[in-house]
Amino acid sequence: MKISSIYLYFFLPLLLSPFVQAAVVLQYHHISEETPASTSTSPERFAMHLDYLQEAGFDVVPLQDLVDLLRAGKSLPDRTAAITFDDGYISIYETAWPLLKEKGWPFTVFVNTEPHDQNSSLFMSWDQLREIKAGGATIANHGVSHQYLLRRQPGQDEADWKAWVAAEITDAEKRITAEIGDPVKLFAYPFGEYNNAILEIADTLGYTGFGQQSGPLATFSDLRALPRFPFGGTYGDAQDFATKVNSLPMPLAVDGQPIRLESADGQPIDDILLEGPGARPVMVLQFEEGFDTGRVNCFVSGQGPAQPRVEQDRIFVQAEQPLTSGRSRYNCTAGSGQPGRFYWYSQPWIIE
Repeated sequence: MKISSIYLYFFLPLLLSPFVQAAVVLQYHHISEETPASTSTSPERFAMHLDYLQEAGFDVVPLQDLVDLLRAGKSLPDRTAAITFDDGYISIYETAWPLLKEKGWPFTVFVNTEPHDQNSSLFMSWDQLREIKAGGATIANHGVSHQYLLRRQPGQDEADWKAWVAAEITDAEKRITAEIGDPVKLFAYPFGEYNNAILEIADTLGYTGFGQQSGPLATFSDLRALPRFPFGGTYGDAQDFATKVNSLPMPLAVDGQPIRLESADGQPIDDILLEGPGARPVMVLQFEEGFDTGRVNCFVSGQGPAQPRVEQDRIFVQAEQPLTSGRSRYNCTAGSGQPGRFYWYSQPWIIE
């Protein structure tokens, strides 16, 4: 069997590296060349991703298995991946599933139930969802309408808005239960966007939540907003994919609050939803003793590199320019001392 140079660069050095625990969750939407580019992965690229996971010795497991380990406080297995799709598009059934069946691998589809009820040709039918479930897929909750949960509907006060968010989750659960059977308590936030109130609603309803911020799973990950590596558009070429799936969680301190959010003048920020553009929030990371903070590189999506300020075991990261409206992320990476493996942490921001 011939192994390409990208496998040799990223896989073979791992055989000589010390054991490090890291599990990743991968996120896709369309597996097609005929759908919107920003949320699409070509069938050829998706097949390359699967081949890489197999050649590099990854164990592909059901998403629920990783959640169960985290909830039990147990260690995550190294070089383990879970594959997820958002929205339930038809290309998952027509293109992704046959490739996954060849590998015998499980996967999770987060469905927003409204287009399936409307028999949209862009989405799988309930019969097709039942078929892939019988073939080993997990059908999970993505809400009813796939609207921005952060935005209140016309005339809603805060109580009405919270009730609407809860109904988006519970009504979808009822439809999935009726069509598929007992639902799993996994919820992917539409567009990966949430605030603390939404996190609390999902948690109160018994759900483990998933965002779209990049990063591997870690024992300190917030079970209300677990990270996933999104692929689509320009993301996911051979080197990008290998770097991400081999990433390691930042060695953040686990006592107290390893991650803190502050305003520019040092005041705590309690929510990732910031009102009005022009904010320059500060991400504060506290590292485990002995971690080499001098090897950390950070950047802000849409801006480029951000210059971190180091103080003992903490790093303070701030955008060079005020953030504008929309979604932004602070991302930090660091060399791990193992060839082909990098520490990774990402913090999402929503600017309204």
